Amino acid sequence: MSIRYVGAQLGLLILVLSGTIAAVGVGSAVAQVLGNAGEAAASRALLATAVIGIALGFGLWRTGRRAGGQLGRREAMLLVAAGWLVGAALSALPYRLWASVEALGEPADRPFRSFVDCYFEAMSGLTTTGASVLSDVTMVPGSLLLWRALTQWLGGLGIIVLFVAVLPSLGVGGKRVFRIESPGPTPEGVRPKIQETARVLWLIYVGLSLAEVLALKVLGFSWFESVCHTFATLATGGFSTHNTSIGAMHSAAADVVVIMFMLLAGVNFGIYYHLIRKRWRAAYRDPELRLYLGVVFVGFLIVAGHLLTHTIHTTVGEQVRPSIGSAVRYGLFQTVSLQTTTGFCTADFNQWPAAARTVLVLLMFVGASAGSTGGGIKIVRCLITAKVLWGEMERVFRPNVIRVVKIGDTPVDSDLRLATLCYVIIIALLFAGGGIALLVLEQGQDIDVVTAITASAATLNNIGPGLGLVGAVEHYGWFSKPSKLVLSLLMVLGRLEVYAIAVLFLPRFWLRE
Repeated sequence: MSIRYVGAQLGLLILVLSGTIAAVGVGSAVAQVLGNAGEAAASRALLATAVIGIALGFGLWRTGRRAGGQLGRREAMLLVAAGWLVGAALSALPYRLWASVEALGEPADRPFRSFVDCYFEAMSGLTTTGASVLSDVTMVPGSLLLWRALTQWLGGLGIIVLFVAVLPSLGVGGKRVFRIESPGPTPEGVRPKIQETARVLWLIYVGLSLAEVLALKVLGFSWFESVCHTFATLATGGFSTHNTSIGAMHSAAADVVVIMFMLLAGVNFGIYYHLIRKRWRAAYRDPELRLYLGVVFVGFLIVAGHLLTHTIHTTVGEQVRPSIGSAVRYGLFQTVSLQTTTGFCTADFNQWPAAARTVLVLLMFVGASAGSTGGGIKIVRCLITAKVLWGEMERVFRPNVIRVVKIGDTPVDSDLRLATLCYVIIIALLFAGGGIALLVLEQGQDIDVVTAITASAATLNNIGPGLGLVGAVEHYGWFSKPSKLVLSLLMVLGRLEVYAIAVLFLPRFWLRE
């Protein structure tokens, strides 16, 4: 394995990320010149990070640019894993540098005093999890909140997919990188060339983002709020510029717009290519799309039904009397938000009936479609698992019958069936292991089982809010540093679907062959 060659490609990736940080830093500096004194420390932190990142990226590229080699499967997996782990560290640096700069008239008790907190926030952003250590986001200057939202937008389709789209240097290795980084068991290019595929996906992503920005602006949002919430919505991330999330908007129209774009973000982006090419039948007959919408609808009916007789506590502290209108509005929003793993909140679902909360937790695991920006196990994996289990049960009493597992008209081969079942089992083990680890690490804290297991589920499935002490109106800042590192690991394991990170712990992965 050519580590120097991987390092050179990693250096280019860091340069791309550093350029993005520099752009935000320049914008912050301009805001400062125009009279926003609160941006002084933030602009210095962002620009300093950009300089550090450019120096690091150029050094890595220069060291390995002449190294022979190509991106085989192992090199691609190492690049993807290193890209996310190192990218999160670089993305965390603006928070830490800002916290260390004491400026006249600015609070000394600002957040992000610990680099672990910064890394947790950055990893949460890049993996589109949306879990935050911040108890009060208003203490953070606007440019850092913009960067925080931008990390989610970059992580939505994946910083590696962006890298494949803009840089041709990966060659044939770009296909391996794309397949490893793209979520879902059967990622497919919508164009013959993988680089062109990445470009098309990003054009669709940018187009949807522009549409939502304009929609929110029309509803009266500021440009800043529109952009930040759009970045979080299309990435299914959930970071907000308000402590009370979308509920702070007090707007049913805003809820409808955000619901619509969360649903769109949870669809396989290959479907949009079919629609652009006017292949309506291919989109309509897609079994995953129909099941995705069906699960959302059934989940909504169950949740809304239980809210018809239950007072709803909003994230802004209001109490809404039970009615059909309130049950539909808040039930649909939270169902879509958690199914798509966005994590936006308009109500404190931690206080909802047990049945409604159970459905929401189950939807966290189901997740969105493969090839979307959402997390979770993915609809298509759930469908394959259900069909395999159904077939095995039938074989108990009809052993001579052979059923071909199909998704639509496409047969699912035995390798994919086995890989799907293994993945579901691994996720279940990681979920349980994460919950146990949190209970052990937080023995001195007043942590309960519900908090521990839902914190594990919410980070592993890249959702953000859970139940108990990590509920809709709570945060993760009270966890100890070891627990935050465990949760950060769960985030990246969930985002990269385990294997790209897990193989790093296998000694044979590093052997020359």
